[in-house]
Amino acid sequence: MALTGRIHSLESFGAVDGPGVRYVIFFQGCPLRCIYCHNPDTWPLKGGREVTVQELVEGLLPYRPFLRTGGVTLTGGEPLLQSAFVFELIRALHAEGFHTAIDTAGSIPLETCREAVDEADMLLLDIKALEPKLCRMISGSGGEHAKALLQHCEDTQKTVWLRHVVVPDYTLNYSKLADLADYLKGFSCIERVELLPFHQMGSYKWAAESLHYALQDKRTPTGEEMDEARRIFADAGLKVQ
Repeated sequence: MALTGRIHSLESFGAVDGPGVRYVIFFQGCPLRCIYCHNPDTWPLKGGREVTVQELVEGLLPYRPFLRTGGVTLTGGEPLLQSAFVFELIRALHAEGFHTAIDTAGSIPLETCREAVDEADMLLLDIKALEPKLCRMISGSGGEHAKALLQHCEDTQKTVWLRHVVVPDYTLNYSKLADLADYLKGFSCIERVELLPFHQMGSYKWAAESLHYALQDKRTPTGEEMDEARRIFADAGLKVQ
């Protein structure tokens, strides 16, 4: 019997999910409960639809001409929650010549997902917060698995684009940002850091799922605040977006 995975949705033209134009596969299921999540409808593992590797690959082949300088990104939800399926999917995508990226919050123990991580060409790794207490407040997890995953990428020299969401009253704190930058500067595997300003564009999904949205009154960081945040990382020697 063919291995199957659960998929939430597909995007045929993604421009912010790795290098170049990307075909983006959103996986269903996530163990985290991030307070600013844009896709809370991906949380339940039993949602979405069941597919095989062959179905996914055949579905994206018509887009090959548009993906020559890009590739395929697996995101979610948390794709590494279905790590065995992700491994087989990436192997099949490589057989077709596609560049692959996994967009992950590092919420899965490394011993469970190492094979899938090693098979991918690169990771887009979201570090919620450096401090375990703040990380739990934001996501429900202390972030230890994400740190272990980053160290594994360093040990294997797996390319990483590091992501961090800047939220007023949570991570919009220059001292905390400086601590994070100081921590990250020791990792040569990090090709660049993407600082993402919090915004309200996904809040309607919380209402649609009948979920309480704790950040409904939070503002988006100003341009000046984001410039200062980026300066902190640039001063640490990191390439920052």
